[in-house]
Amino acid sequence: MQSEKIILGIDPGTSIMGFGLISIKKNKLELISIHELILKKYPNHETKLKVIFDRTLALIDEFHPDEVALEAPFFGKNVQSMLKLGRAQGVAMAASLHRNIPICEYSPKKVKMAITGNGNASKEQVAGMLKNLFNLKELPLKSLDASDGLAVAVCHHFNSGNISAEKSYTGWDAFLKQNPERKR
Repeated sequence: MQSEKIILGIDPGTSIMGFGLISIKKNKLELISIHELILKKYPNHETKLKVIFDRTLALIDEFHPDEVALEAPFFGKNVQSMLKLGRAQGVAMAASLHRNIPICEYSPKKVKMAITGNGNASKEQVAGMLKNLFNLKELPLKSLDASDGLAVAVCHHFNSGNISAEKSYTGWDAFLKQNPERKR
């Protein structure tokens, strides 16, 4: 039996991408780190994708997570935004799979439900619950995107062993088996 499990949670974004790392020891949660990647300063979408890939790999190499959990893209009205967000998520997935780390994705509603008990909770409510969960006076971050990344990691822990309703992959072969329409 594993004595410690580390989960990297990612809230994909093309302006700000949030990352949260937690450790689970004997079923006790501990905050390892919380990060945000500011992407607004980069000149184009391709550069942002490279930065997302590189930063995700750097976090993986630094903290050695056992699993990666990502928030699935939100289906909004703006198709271009959805496409860019999906690419950002895909690049983070690719970085995780490149290091052979199992990934799982959760819908925004599922993340909010896991943290607050309300699938329609605000980002502020999610951040407040995380602050209480980790017994912190303040969350050490600048944006709510970083707390969303942390929320995804916590959601994954709460749903461990019960991930059949969400998508989970252990590598490229598993991804292709579960998504045969992606093959060419």
